[in-house]
Amino acid sequence: MKNIQEDAELKENLSNIKNKFIVISGKGGVGKTTVAVNLAYSLVLKGYKVGLLDVDIHGPNVVKLLGIESEKLTSDENSKINPIKLFGNLEVISTASILETSDTPVIWRGPLKMKMINQFLRDVNWGKLDYLIIDSPPGTGDEPLSVAQLIPDLTGAIVVTTPQEVALLDSRKSVQFAKQLKISYIGIIENMSGLICPYCKREIDLFKKGGGKKAALELGVEFLGSIPLEPDIVKLSDEGKVFVKYRDESTASKRLGEIVEKIEAVAKAKSKQ
Repeated sequence: MKNIQEDAELKENLSNIKNKFIVISGKGGVGKTTVAVNLAYSLVLKGYKVGLLDVDIHGPNVVKLLGIESEKLTSDENSKINPIKLFGNLEVISTASILETSDTPVIWRGPLKMKMINQFLRDVNWGKLDYLIIDSPPGTGDEPLSVAQLIPDLTGAIVVTTPQEVALLDSRKSVQFAKQLKISYIGIIENMSGLICPYCKREIDLFKKGGGKKAALELGVEFLGSIPLEPDIVKLSDEGKVFVKYRDESTASKRLGEIVEKIEAVAKAKSKQ
């Protein structure tokens, strides 16, 4: 009886969320969380109400990039979890906000992680959201699998890669993972696609370019766009400041804006189906 009730509560909570995108990567170090945070904030700038769920149980970094490391989750009189709210229309949930310190490790096996993700989807006061952006850890393990099983109507999966061959090899696995789970929409973002020189402002092919687009064409999925690496992305992220908020005229911010427009188009097309 309890499982039936919990399933009903999960379905009801998710029914208030129009679009649900999971951000995944085949390997770490490709800037996936940075992309997820900046996509979420870019959607807020367009007037949407957005949820950002960090399901990287072992290495939750969303709160670091948003500068809310000291904030903790609270609950209401019905024991429902209140997300951390900022920027007016952004709501954030992360395991980092329930740990004692940022150095506290989470030493859990798969079933406990599945239970935590279920609770974050079922027992959080998300309210009515236009978008839920789910930042997943690298790989095709417990966390992204749990999300896909708990949210059968995912709007889509966004695969983040860099142009390097080793990253592209693993990103292909992420695409196949999404296809096997029958996620209807899959898009690839090539991050760190060139470096914007801080002195001459020219774009340098630091890690090569074009691999993400080529992989998207070969795998039959959409190429959402490329984002160059800019020194200020690293600097501002370390300071807990969202890059697109402080450098909205930069090349990377403009490319992110173009990607967001494509994500909006996908969401609108899905809503008409």
